Amino acid sequence: MSDLANEIVLRPRFEVSLRADIEALKSAFDQSQQDKFLIKRLDEHIYIRFKKMDTTFWSPQLHLELTSFEKGVSKIHGVFGPNPTLWTFFMFLHFGVGTLFIILGVFAYSNYSLGHDITFWMVGMVFLTLIWFALYAFGRMGRSKGQPQMNQLKNYLRELIQDYQKP
Repeated sequence: MSDLANEIVLRPRFEVSLRADIEALKSAFDQSQQDKFLIKRLDEHIYIRFKKMDTTFWSPQLHLELTSFEKGVSKIHGVFGPNPTLWTFFMFLHFGVGTLFIILGVFAYSNYSLGHDITFWMVGMVFLTLIWFALYAFGRMGRSKGQPQMNQLKNYLRELIQDYQKP
């Protein structure tokens, strides 16, 4: 499993190949006794998150998808991310800012075509661009604040699958 060297993404992803049947992996997660994490499995999807007492605004969760296309070999596709409700709100804000940016661009172009002053529209577009950067910085700050807990999730997964690692 990589150490998530990609510094650009806000939701780091990874993939691990294992020499195990998918059913053995499912049972490993089902039988896991961990006091610090809540583990929820729905078929081949596994969600690992922190318990309420350890959860902060920035707490990440780990979504794993188990796949197997040949007998005795399985893959785990993992995505670290924030609380789904927070992520949805964050994406809604991005969508709203993008939509307003396009609307202001249309108004600016229309007014420019008619020979009117477009200062107001351009200032609005610059302001929305600054908001976009602020949202990105906010997301990066959240990721860095959640990094210690993300490492705990990663170490827990490593412990759980260490017996299935390919040589």
